[in-house]
Amino acid sequence: MPQDVDGLKKKLEGLKVALAHDYLVQEGGAERVLSAFQKLFPKAPTFVIAHNPKRSHPDFRGKDIRTSFLDKWPMARSRTPWYLPLLPVAVEHLDFSGFDLVLSSSSSFAKGIIVPTHTKHVCYLHTTTRFLWEHRINYLADLQVPNAVRTFLPLVLHRLRQWDRLAAERPDAFLTNSQTSRARIKRHYGRDASVIYPPVEIEKIPMSRHEGDYWLAGGRLVPYKRFDLIVKAFSMLNMPLVIFGVGPELQKLKEMAGPKTKFVGLVDDEEKTRLYRYARGFIYPQVEDFGITAVEAMAAGRPIIAFGQGGATETVVPGKTGTFIEAQTWEDIGDAVIRHHPGDFDPLAIRQHAEKFSMANFQNNLMTHLARVLDLEEQAEEDDLAPTYATYFD
Repeated sequence: MPQDVDGLKKKLEGLKVALAHDYLVQEGGAERVLSAFQKLFPKAPTFVIAHNPKRSHPDFRGKDIRTSFLDKWPMARSRTPWYLPLLPVAVEHLDFSGFDLVLSSSSSFAKGIIVPTHTKHVCYLHTTTRFLWEHRINYLADLQVPNAVRTFLPLVLHRLRQWDRLAAERPDAFLTNSQTSRARIKRHYGRDASVIYPPVEIEKIPMSRHEGDYWLAGGRLVPYKRFDLIVKAFSMLNMPLVIFGVGPELQKLKEMAGPKTKFVGLVDDEEKTRLYRYARGFIYPQVEDFGITAVEAMAAGRPIIAFGQGGATETVVPGKTGTFIEAQTWEDIGDAVIRHHPGDFDPLAIRQHAEKFSMANFQNNLMTHLARVLDLEEQAEEDDLAPTYATYFD
């Protein structure tokens, strides 16, 4: 049986631990995982390629953040993709001398850090590098860079794929956020990963039985999250919709929106919780690795309308906590909204399901895995190593 967090932390107290992350220039699910790491290891410094305090979450203020040489270069904090060919060089020059364990949170480059021979590197890999593998076709079209840079990008991306595949051989062990990401890691990197679902601070989100006055969506407003489908559906339906978050798609979405769609921008955790609690439901048409916002909405007792692929298949239970749409179209979203009946869903049952993705479960599973990688406890059977799909839906 897994030991408790306090017992495992006591065994790890004698180790010198460092944390690593790609870059702190935005807010997202990966940054929440890093914040959870910092709470478990408050004395550990965090190494990143670049850090933009104005755009990263306030939780990172006052923390020991150590950056690469690239952080001081012009525009590196606000236009990080402009330095794409140099990012592997920057991450490889981070110095982890003297550390016993490096725990990295990565969606791209941090998995490629180079650590001393005696140092263990455990990587929580949120996904394979999207713009090199899953989203490689659309990446060039969506990337906002000067035309001169765009001309050479196909060659640069080809070289980066070679580096990325090699970098994936460096960690001693991979953890990941879903079976969806685990399959991607196996396909593109030939490595296995243990699944630990990311932490959601369930206890900070009170459950609501309010039927809701509006539908809600939110997150980083980027193309692959398909907010355009939501906006078009509600424009056609002429129903109230609230969208939180910022990103490169914001202006385009505003131009598409109907009169009953409201954009509230970047909101703090308190305001976001209020939005969840008084929403009719949460719309989630994208293919994500996991999807923390959907679980947060369920913590408030709100049902989900989600596209039935990716991480949503591991968090949303059709008929119990939400509804799946079959295709990423505005018509399917609109049809699901029209057919939705609040009485079909029990807020308490939705909330209880969301509690399985709590911070406490994440901490226990993470510490157990770290102890095993470091040989601090006896090996268990493979079935005990990670929560399975069945574990979360029993």
